[in-house]
Amino acid sequence: MKALIPDEVATSSPPEFDSWVAARGPALLRLAYVLAGNAADAEDVVQDALSRALPRWDRIVQADDVDAYVKRMVVNAHTSWWRKFRRRESPSSYVDSGETVAGPGEGPGHDERRRLWAACRALPEAQRTAVVLRYYEQLEYDEIAALTGVREGTVRSRVSRGLAVLRADLAGGGDDE
Repeated sequence: MKALIPDEVATSSPPEFDSWVAARGPALLRLAYVLAGNAADAEDVVQDALSRALPRWDRIVQADDVDAYVKRMVVNAHTSWWRKFRRRESPSSYVDSGETVAGPGEGPGHDERRRLWAACRALPEAQRTAVVLRYYEQLEYDEIAALTGVREGTVRSRVSRGLAVLRADLAGGGDDE
């Protein structure tokens, strides 16, 4: 086996920030959308994460998995955003049920998707994040633990409790709309 020479290491250049964002940006936006619950907040979260990633890009591309690293940045940016704005907002009894869930049209499953989306948005932040990463991003528990910075058992608990709340909400739901 031939030893790597420094010149050969230099020939395999890391991806440029702009090209990486062009390729992976839509997936980051989808993740942020599911975490945040709306497009405007998702864009803010991704912009915040990417603005933090740009000055550190030379170090980030050295990571084993650049995608996982930046996903973690998006999850952290969302958590920071949520904590910051949660302190400023006050609860209201008014709920806008006119927001569309996923895609245009009023197909046969539209009401069910709307109910599911509303139930997901009602989950506590930590549970929603765990459920989204598990079932939307299809990550394993250990990957979610690494992304969120908690133990795998905590992730399993959050997913389990989140699913229990969703099941309860959807089993008894529909009558209050």
